[in-house]
Amino acid sequence: MSKRLLIVVVGLCAGLNLVSCSGNSPQRNRSGLPHRVLASQSVNTPPSAFGQLVIVNGDNDTLPRVSSLNGGQTPRMIVLSPTRSIAATFDGSTNSVFAVDTTTETTIGTGNGIRLPGPTSSMVIPTAGATGFAAVPSATVNGFVFQGAVEALNFSSNSFTTIAVPNAQTVVSNSQGTELLVFAPDSDNVTVLFPTAAVPPVDTSCLSAPTGAACTVVQDLSFSRPVNAIINGTTAYILNCGAECGGTVSGAPAPASVSVFDLGTLTVTQTIQVDAATVAFLNGSTLYVAGTPKTPPFPCPASQNTAATNCGVLDVIDLTSAQVATSAAITDGYHDRMDLTTNGQLFIGSYNCTNIGNVNNPTGGEIRGCLSIYKLADGSVVIPPDNGDVNGLQGFTTRNVEYVAEGGQLRVYDTTKDVLLINDFVPQGTIDIVGYVGDVKAIDFF
Repeated sequence: MSKRLLIVVVGLCAGLNLVSCSGNSPQRNRSGLPHRVLASQSVNTPPSAFGQLVIVNGDNDTLPRVSSLNGGQTPRMIVLSPTRSIAATFDGSTNSVFAVDTTTETTIGTGNGIRLPGPTSSMVIPTAGATGFAAVPSATVNGFVFQGAVEALNFSSNSFTTIAVPNAQTVVSNSQGTELLVFAPDSDNVTVLFPTAAVPPVDTSCLSAPTGAACTVVQDLSFSRPVNAIINGTTAYILNCGAECGGTVSGAPAPASVSVFDLGTLTVTQTIQVDAATVAFLNGSTLYVAGTPKTPPFPCPASQNTAATNCGVLDVIDLTSAQVATSAAITDGYHDRMDLTTNGQLFIGSYNCTNIGNVNNPTGGEIRGCLSIYKLADGSVVIPPDNGDVNGLQGFTTRNVEYVAEGGQLRVYDTTKDVLLINDFVPQGTIDIVGYVGDVKAIDFF
């Protein structure tokens, strides 16, 4: 009798794939899945549109029969808190931010989202608390004369405090959420915000003086169209886009660089020249920096055998010596995605790149899009045969796969071969999500 019972229990565990039968504590989330990934799904069905945050089973790349999470009508960008207990997405159709508690798979707040005074392409949730920040370059407030702000979001109350920062486009936070770096297009300055000192509902410290309780505008000769930063402790590596973003020096195209910035003294301690800089990834004492040189453009090497005339560049910086150790040609476009797998494959994504061929109607010629894979072992580059903007990258520590949201599809790459994973679960190497996949994030650590 006991043997029969054991067989039944084993069969249930294998067939349902919904709960853990390993003796571990039960999952708190409603789906019961131990390893979950969120993909933002937008579906346009005139005259209406609907979207959601789709849950993917990260163990086998399938879509389980579980409820999706609220992401508004057309969710794209997804941001996570450091503990991954909070996920927030931006709905472009309503300019609203929706937040969910990933531990319970429920909406935070009223479910109507936080209606921003304009669109955002940059958000951050710096701690496990229900607080985030969004840069809104077109933000205005009645009774005030400014355009652009960082909105301090309270997900629980569906409210926000406006901190005026002209044309604020990108916001980066330290690990405590007490110090923010804000970047604006066509600017050679960096705005440093101290949000705990901001006075609600509208703080105008940045408009009244270059230095105030909640705001300091930092100027430095090394800054040339700073667009983003990587923060590590009390040090920020500020990416100066230079000529790629229209920067000039005495009328000549400005070089790209990385400014090493001390967050305590608000000073630049070192400048590292690079080929281009719009996105970076820090791995120990190595900083990977990517961008697309414009003046002069960077020619693609003959080894890539491509019809593309210009390429982007990945620079590998040794921070110990503050020098570029090596460089590699990658696809062009505006680079804003980078992810490193545990087996040393650096995935680099861009948008508005040179697309060649048609992956949906191949004719035997070259197919090229916005994704590059740099192999740390030998410095070689793989350009997968795909098309479209890269909107999301997500790797894992327990599996040699990388999820890539490219061209609206969610691809699964085998990182041992740098090709699409093909098996019974993903026979085409693509997770079958209807509509446009705008981003992808794992909400469990695995």
